[in-house]
Amino acid sequence: MPWSNQNGGGGPWGGGGGGGDNGNNKGPWGQGPNRPLGGGGRGNGGPPDLEEILRRGQDQLKNVVPGGFNGGIVVIGLLLVLGFVLMNSIYTVQPDERGVEMRFGKPKEEIAMPGLHYHFWPFETVEMVKITEQQQNIGSRGGAGDQVASGLMLSGDQNIVNVQFSVLFSVTDPKAYLFNVEDPADTLQQVSESAMREVVGRRPAQDIFRDNRQAIAADVKTTIQATMDTYGAGISVNTVAIEDAAPPREVADAFDEVQRAEQDEDRFVEEANQYANQVLGRARGQAAQNREEAAAYKDRVVKEAEGEAQRFISVYDQYVKAPEVTRKRLYLETMEDVLGKSKKVIIDEKDGQGVVPYLPLNEIVRPATTSTTGGAQ
Repeated sequence: MPWSNQNGGGGPWGGGGGGGDNGNNKGPWGQGPNRPLGGGGRGNGGPPDLEEILRRGQDQLKNVVPGGFNGGIVVIGLLLVLGFVLMNSIYTVQPDERGVEMRFGKPKEEIAMPGLHYHFWPFETVEMVKITEQQQNIGSRGGAGDQVASGLMLSGDQNIVNVQFSVLFSVTDPKAYLFNVEDPADTLQQVSESAMREVVGRRPAQDIFRDNRQAIAADVKTTIQATMDTYGAGISVNTVAIEDAAPPREVADAFDEVQRAEQDEDRFVEEANQYANQVLGRARGQAAQNREEAAAYKDRVVKEAEGEAQRFISVYDQYVKAPEVTRKRLYLETMEDVLGKSKKVIIDEKDGQGVVPYLPLNEIVRPATTSTTGGAQ
């Protein structure tokens, strides 16, 4: 180095290779160091000679690498290139992925399963595809303007509804997923939106709002799957979930008023039906009671008539056997029945006394019973 040639192999402060203090072992201010700097330098504690260190390294490299220093650089470069190729040729497939190897851009038949794999890079490349279930949100209320606009749809009864739904799908054929469709995610979003518009356009708005969401989601799933199978996208649609369905913000208040009016209408109809059921129940109960009373009256009258007829027949049978006695008995029973219900005055014509004193036992008993009843009250 420059300072070695000028100072006889010493350091920048003139430290030479000699062992004595001859005036060359001085610092930059004209005086030597007070103590040695270490045992690694030449002379009395001088710094190490860098040129000598480089020369020794070159000698050792010549012994290790054939061809000397220049040939060693070539070997090292080749080793670096080989290591780089090996690093790019070995790849790992995760458990939720599948690898599709391509040779000069053309996909191979086999699919790389989870694990460590090797391919001849750069002649062969690999594309990773996630096969686990993924979610595609459509018409997100918190997204960008185009996402919000994608949720606006026209129902079968000419109402505008804002539908937010998500599609859960998984990849069943990684090769078809990569090469049959240019952008599978964007294609799935467009197909899902188109299918939802088609199904909603055939139904009234009330179905999508609350009445028949499950059936709509099932129809949309079937339509999406059929379309993606036609494209050969290698996608399996697992679930279509309708997260929210509401009118646009501009007409939300008017729609709420309509909903409240419909709810009031339903409530009035339910109250009317309840009142009708109560009145109809009471009427049916009263009708059943009248029928039962009429049947009971009919049975009673018939039984009484049958009893009277049977009694008349029995009396007639006795009359046929003893007419005089039966006639007299009938006369006495008839007079007893007639006179027992009227006020009577007895006149004795034989003795000439006129009116015979009559003790009305019934009248005596009746006041006594009346007074007893009044005392009890």
